[in-house]
Amino acid sequence: MYDLPPDLPRLRTLRTWYAMWVARIDEAIAAAEQQEKEKRQGEERRPPTPDWIVELGIGVGRPPVEVHIGGCQMAGNRQRTISREQALAALADGIRACIHCRPDTELGVLG
Repeated sequence: MYDLPPDLPRLRTLRTWYAMWVARIDEAIAAAEQQEKEKRQGEERRPPTPDWIVELGIGVGRPPVEVHIGGCQMAGNRQRTISREQALAALADGIRACIHCRPDTELGVLG
């Protein structure tokens, strides 16, 4: 029989060894499937990207410092979702527009 040993003890040892590896592979497959399931669920439950955000400063009252298009990678961690009207009002009040995502251009405001 091919390149397998002819005696029963070594065949049983090989059978045990490979059964152990099949079990480990099955565990790895199950873990990978669980990760994919959790990733899919996370993507389904993720809230939608807001249209507009304002980046907030540091200090008392955390004043707004910059307007961004939602999802802008340059927005800091201190941010708040705002409406289109609030974004327009913020720009009109002199809060600067992000130079990367250009919310002023998107809103039709001349910068």
